Amino acid sequence: MTDGEIEFQDGVVSIFGANNAVEGDEAFLRAHEVGKSLARLGYAIANGAYGGTMEASARGAKSLGGETIGVTCSIWKSSPNPYIDRVIQTAGLTERLETLVNCGTSGYVVLNGATGTLAELACVWEMRAKSLIPRRPIVCVGDFWAPVIALMARERPACAHCVSRVDSPRELSKHFASLMAH
Repeated sequence: MTDGEIEFQDGVVSIFGANNAVEGDEAFLRAHEVGKSLARLGYAIANGAYGGTMEASARGAKSLGGETIGVTCSIWKSSPNPYIDRVIQTAGLTERLETLVNCGTSGYVVLNGATGTLAELACVWEMRAKSLIPRRPIVCVGDFWAPVIALMARERPACAHCVSRVDSPRELSKHFASLMAH
């Protein structure tokens, strides 16, 4: 379904990552586990809706009954992956990024990626550092972004606290409290 008016719901984590991960590779498996971990904690996930880590995280969330939101962009002709429940169509890259940021009402998880993922990480990091978005977890999974985090910690020590890193998806519970009723 495509929404005309966007309503952002609570309990959503936006996931940023590469579109070139393929089933069976480490990046795909990690993204699948991220989706499962967040669904297990009771979160819906939002991502870019297409293939690679976007499909893997959505598939992982759906495997445990989690809700998925995909933010597409009309400049690409690809269809959303089949694990997306709700599609939000945007007109361009800037609107897509803004929508993904706004969807992440409970925070952000950053996976391996290239320039698009770097832009997403930089955007939420800068917005959090400048208090333009509420305090929400920004968590990089794995060591891919560790050099960037270390560089920024040296250059801008005051904003280093805005981004965390975990080694595995299982550790996301250190940053995202369970929404499940006990």
